[in-house]
Amino acid sequence: MLEKYGVANVILADGPAGIRITSHYQKNPSDGSVYKMNRYQRLKNRIFGTEFLHDDGEDYYQYCSAIPVGTLLAQTFDAALLEEVGRMIGTELEEFGVTLWLAPGMNIHRNPLCGRNFEYYSEDPLVSGKMAAALTRGVQSRYGVGTTIKHYACNNQEENRRGVSSIVSERALREIYLKGFEIAIKESQPKAIMTSYNKVNGVHTANSYDLCTTAARKEWGFAGIIMTDWTTTNADGGSSAAKCIAAGNDLVMPGTDSDRREILDALTAEHDQYLEEKDLTACAERMLEMIFSSNLYE
Repeated sequence: MLEKYGVANVILADGPAGIRITSHYQKNPSDGSVYKMNRYQRLKNRIFGTEFLHDDGEDYYQYCSAIPVGTLLAQTFDAALLEEVGRMIGTELEEFGVTLWLAPGMNIHRNPLCGRNFEYYSEDPLVSGKMAAALTRGVQSRYGVGTTIKHYACNNQEENRRGVSSIVSERALREIYLKGFEIAIKESQPKAIMTSYNKVNGVHTANSYDLCTTAARKEWGFAGIIMTDWTTTNADGGSSAAKCIAAGNDLVMPGTDSDRREILDALTAEHDQYLEEKDLTACAERMLEMIFSSNLYE
């Protein structure tokens, strides 16, 4: 929609074991467009690997490099190695036209039952921060591409992750759960942060001014964009899209019509929410700065 104003459509790709891309896709021979799956087909494809093929489709294949899981990388204690891995990933981001890699994951190993511990680095915030900083420096050595450190913050379980509230003292928060993010930001300045599904002390992380603005931007000097995890603004007690913007969480993913309506309504204080226009403008400015400094421009 904004391409007519010269604003490019930035591509994001998931991680963290390399770039997650569709290995096989088809093009419509009549116009060269890529055949796309609907929501339910995508879900079935992701869970069961089911392909929905077209008889007239032209087949294309693409592959990227797989990297070891985060825990194994961290156990090398080798920052130079992670920078090298990052440079490889940055090169592939360029090749596939991706701007933001949705990785590394750097939550603390708090409970061995956490289903995504293998993606995360360590129970030690120093190791997590140093490894994430090294990987980010490597990725961002390539022009216009960047990492998205996640999940900010205290996302230490998968059970009820959209509803759980992590109750944490200020000292534990600062010394354990935020410290890795602080190190990564100060030492490598990643292009993006992804907030988490959970609440911290009763406040959704995406709606937390203390996390998004006070800590990340004002105290640590973070200069990139902050985005939500996918579908955090659901109707079942999820975070508020308008409060995301007020908190300094710039991008609501994937962004729905109801999110947009909520943000616009909040500008005129409808439905018991209020959003100042200057906060929306600040988020838009940060988004444009990220886009115009991306690999989509020379």
